[in-house]
Amino acid sequence: MRRVLFFLILISHITTHAQSQKIKLSEAIKIAQKKSPEYVRAVNTYQSGYWRYRNFKADFLPQVRLDAVLPQYSNSTQRITNDLGQDIFVRQNQSRIEAGLSINQKVPFTGGQFFVSSQLERVDRFGDDSATNYSLIPFSVNYFQNSLFYNPYKWNRKIEPLRYEESKRTIIENMERISLSTCMRYFGLLKAQVSLEIAKKNLSNQDTLLQITKGRYKIGKIAENELLQIELSHLISKNNVTTNTILLKKTSQDLARFLELDTESIELEVPEKLQEFGVEVTKALAEAENNRKSVIEFRRRRLEAEQELAEVKGSNRLQMNLSANFGLNRRADEYDALFQDYDQQQNVTLRLGIPIFDWGVSKSRRKMAEANLSLIENDISQEKQEFEQEIYLHTLNWSSQRDFLTTAEKAQEIALKRYEITKKRYVLGKITITDLNIAQEEKDKAVVDYLNSLEKFWVDYYTLRRLTLYDFAADQKIAIEDIIFD
Repeated sequence: MRRVLFFLILISHITTHAQSQKIKLSEAIKIAQKKSPEYVRAVNTYQSGYWRYRNFKADFLPQVRLDAVLPQYSNSTQRITNDLGQDIFVRQNQSRIEAGLSINQKVPFTGGQFFVSSQLERVDRFGDDSATNYSLIPFSVNYFQNSLFYNPYKWNRKIEPLRYEESKRTIIENMERISLSTCMRYFGLLKAQVSLEIAKKNLSNQDTLLQITKGRYKIGKIAENELLQIELSHLISKNNVTTNTILLKKTSQDLARFLELDTESIELEVPEKLQEFGVEVTKALAEAENNRKSVIEFRRRRLEAEQELAEVKGSNRLQMNLSANFGLNRRADEYDALFQDYDQQQNVTLRLGIPIFDWGVSKSRRKMAEANLSLIENDISQEKQEFEQEIYLHTLNWSSQRDFLTTAEKAQEIALKRYEITKKRYVLGKITITDLNIAQEEKDKAVVDYLNSLEKFWVDYYTLRRLTLYDFAADQKIAIEDIIFD
């Protein structure tokens, strides 16, 4: 109770502006998670991953496209090759209108693409031999596959969902980073406020003690050395007020800008300790593996290295690509004649590429891909160990933070009480100014140490949340509201 009253008294004198905004730590975090620059960055990062995945999903749906030339007119001399293989120059005076509708469908199981298209074309010649010609392809079915040994779609269907899952977990981790960053800024300002008030109270006390000491010196009860010492302490107190005033301005601006507040006059409350709860290492590791993006990232990086190796192997040996076409076409001088007596068109092409001697280029590419895969696996193994070690050590550290905070709180109470007793004894002339200064320094240090311990308690708590994406105080997984994009 005495601790709470002490801080309420300290903070109540801090804000001198007519309008000040009172904020709790939990309120500051909520504001930061909606308005801070880090929130905007987190949302933009998630949007990029979200729309990348939407693009990936849509890319495997049928793509319908309309292409048209409306019209193309030409009146010029052109060089053409006649039926005898000779280049001749002819005068062209004509217009062309063309329209085509096509449907493209990727085939993920083979790595190829199907095209179904329809095309209509009209050519009008002008001049002495004016005429109109039509060409119609009612339908044409085409299939193309670049490689029979490497299927990029198969790998994309494995990797892209992992990327999207990473982006969903990343925004939750970024929100927890915002909580942690807000907590540090909050305590930075809180400590500056308390330090300034301590400096002001010390200066006020030094004013009183200086007058008492001067009176004692005049009547010869103390030596000049003690008077000089209290004058020095008084000057140091003035400097402390100036230094802490500047620090308060800086930290208040920092928090106000981060939270996008309209005022820099902010009144903070000292956060209370959380209710007691235990954190087991096995529970923390299990939640981290279930919730953190790092686990998904490890799988995705390994798959990307395996994809690179598969692509190199698929292009290093016998290379084969396939293209096939089947359709109907018709040419006529009249539009109505286009829809009868179709001609068939079909072709199949299988291209082969056989590396015979390449001076070891194919082998070196394969070896580089294999080495890269081995390197990725080794890096992932090391990072996974560091990942688990960080959680393990932080969990052990967290179990001691409450005890440290309790000790710091008790030390603060003792130092405050000792200072009040020492100050009264100095006024009565029973101790020297040196003893009083020591008591004051210990009191100031105990107050700051308690705030530092309280800050570490809350920073460690939000660090634990960030590392596991689990709220052990509420005993539930951390989640955010669904973000909807137009």
